[in-house]
Amino acid sequence: TSLLLMAGIVVTVGLCRRLTRRRLRTHQRLCTFLLEMLSTFQICACTNELSLLGNVEPKPHTALTLTYGFTVLHGLTLTGSTCNPCGTLQPMWGGGTSVKMGGLKIGAQFVAAVLARVFMYFIWRLEMAEPHFGALSQGCSNPMQTTEAQAFCIELLFSVVFQLTVLRVESVNPKYKVHLIALLITMLVYAGGNLTGAIFNPALAFSLHPNCFYDKFLSYSLVYWIAPCLGKFLILYLR
Repeated sequence: TSLLLMAGIVVTVGLCRRLTRRRLRTHQRLCTFLLEMLSTFQICACTNELSLLGNVEPKPHTALTLTYGFTVLHGLTLTGSTCNPCGTLQPMWGGGTSVKMGGLKIGAQFVAAVLARVFMYFIWRLEMAEPHFGALSQGCSNPMQTTEAQAFCIELLFSVVFQLTVLRVESVNPKYKVHLIALLITMLVYAGGNLTGAIFNPALAFSLHPNCFYDKFLSYSLVYWIAPCLGKFLILYLR
């Protein structure tokens, strides 16, 4: 049921993206906002559902296989979208994107993060699958299983590794690039998923753990917002 749900989300978002391109081709800003919002919604909604499957046996093989598979699927279906505020900062810093357009994309990403969480709350309330039982009563699932300083360093390091890899594989054939990036993300999730969740995406982190940001805003914004963005700026500085 969970796999069918995620597949349905991917298909629906794909149809909406195609319709948006056709109907709003002349309205550049609105088209950009909706495309980025739809793409980020797909990633956030699917990852919210995947987070419930982490305890499915055999552990952690099932969760890692699904992470790899859906990361490839996102890469193949969401071409042209960033879906990560940190990735949006690069063209803004380099002058390739105006501050206004970059801010529009980041706004779309966080709107999508909220919408995805609200949508998944509604789906979980229906309890269509066993993992949905009790999902709404978890509150803050506390992804930080280490000290705040160590969590900050882990998310910073993972952001640097991820962003540096993305830059290095820019010239690789897109068919192979999505697999390389998916493999890297899966490896990072395996290495640090039990410590911080290995998210390194501010919008996704906010969608996955909104209650945690509400309870401990300073700690979680430092680890899941500032650390990934700082990692991105370090890459831009070192290039």
